[in-house]
Amino acid sequence: MAFIPGIARRAGANVSRVGRRVAARAVLGRRAPFWLLLRLAPPFEEAAGPRLPFTRPRTPSLLAALRALDVAAGDPRVAGVVLRFAGAPHGFAAAASLRRAVDAVRAAGKPVAAYGESLQQGEYLVASGADRLWLPETGSIQLVGLRSEAIFVTRLFERLSLKPDVVRVGSHKSAGEMFTRRALSPEAREQTETLLDDLLGSLVDAIAVGRRLDASIVRGLVDRGPYRAQTACEAGLADAIRYPDEIEAALAEWVPESAETAPGDAAPRVRLVDVGAYAALHAHDAGFAPWLREQPRIAYIVAQGPIRRRGPGGISVEALTRLLREIGAQDAVRAVVLRIESPGGDAMASDLLWRALTVVKRDRPLVVSMGEVAASGGYFAAVAADGIFAEASTLTGSIGVVGGKLDAGDALAKLGVDTDAVERGHRAGLLSAVRGFTPEERAVVRSDMEAIYDVFARRVAEGRKLDRAAVEGVAQGRVWSGRRAVEHGLVDAIGGPLEAIREARARAGLAAHERAVLQVFPRIVPMGAMRALLGLETRLEHEFGS
Repeated sequence: MAFIPGIARRAGANVSRVGRRVAARAVLGRRAPFWLLLRLAPPFEEAAGPRLPFTRPRTPSLLAALRALDVAAGDPRVAGVVLRFAGAPHGFAAAASLRRAVDAVRAAGKPVAAYGESLQQGEYLVASGADRLWLPETGSIQLVGLRSEAIFVTRLFERLSLKPDVVRVGSHKSAGEMFTRRALSPEAREQTETLLDDLLGSLVDAIAVGRRLDASIVRGLVDRGPYRAQTACEAGLADAIRYPDEIEAALAEWVPESAETAPGDAAPRVRLVDVGAYAALHAHDAGFAPWLREQPRIAYIVAQGPIRRRGPGGISVEALTRLLREIGAQDAVRAVVLRIESPGGDAMASDLLWRALTVVKRDRPLVVSMGEVAASGGYFAAVAADGIFAEASTLTGSIGVVGGKLDAGDALAKLGVDTDAVERGHRAGLLSAVRGFTPEERAVVRSDMEAIYDVFARRVAEGRKLDRAAVEGVAQGRVWSGRRAVEHGLVDAIGGPLEAIREARARAGLAAHERAVLQVFPRIVPMGAMRALLGLETRLEHEFGS
């Protein structure tokens, strides 16, 4: 009985595609080539968020921008790409993915121009890959290096008579130090310095390649930043001073064959096509759907935030498990890509998510793409995958456990609040908020955390095909950059969403030329988006369609 509805659905999809192709001919298919305009402005989301019907999207999502650039590199109608910056990308990981896509456009022989006004370092990581970078005269490049700051509330808690009781398993598991120390521990300082060295090294190398400068020169430029437009041009960090109204003329002068002179125009002009229109009309086109079978699909799931068992905000494992179960029931879904951005969360929730992912990969490949951070519970879940990609700047690992409680007994007493209790059971006060752990209770809590740590390390060893000694060498709660994670076998390769999708297609047996639908989750329906904007739905419902 499902056969007839399936044909009807595919027929509707094909009719819709005919309409898009007609529109594409009208918008994209004129005689002269066009320049693809990519506006990058906050909020720069992983996947498209809700918006009111008939309103213009605020900015393309990371995935939409990457896919558009990927298709544009091989599209003969695209003369080149213009990047218009109006705010930093989500982080260095997103910027690295965009930069790689820009490099691919240039490698295909297409020019890339960039315009920005006050470029932060994440933006400049992308912009430095352009052939031409233009700034207004009062513009700037905020190239100043990297700084990681930690806040410690120990003295504040002492003044308030609050006593944190923290237990950790892992010498470098530093999440609880803000409550117990006044400065970085030697272990936390060591790993932070290593991370900053890796991040700065990646930034310097990218700028050096894009601007054709020696890396040692770029390091010196970082130490002397920031830069106003004129000094940036003199230093080789930018090319010229231009204003927005001058960009089209500059493009026409730079690539004359991309310009045309319309009746009434005094000078040749180039045609700019917004990446949103290009994506909708061409870049995201998966071809005509076959009449008698479902078109192959790749499920792309965005999971962001702290991991918890259920509830709004972050990654709800209950909702995500339901989504994975639904995807697993669809034979047309040939592979799953999980784009994860999470600092971790509840240990049990992370284990349940790991289990849900192992179940869905029984029948199809599962590939993980890590965002800015996929550490602790985020990494716990990721090791279920057949393959893991991370950017060089991704923060990952943190194989360790931390927990504890806050003893507010003295603070309440100072406020004139008295407490009393009646207990049955030797450890009934284990979770009490008005006293700390007894030595016996602390030993019990540590034993429980060590058991969780053992499961975590075992999952990593099994998933990454490492022996336990190798896992212990990179565990102990230590956070690694994506580059070092590859060296240690925690991650398979440097890459972002596009690389993960290509890997998933290859593992699913799809040929490079074979079309497949990329099915992105969360899926936003118009009325759901309207309710979300009115505050009538929780973020959970946006995240996983529950």
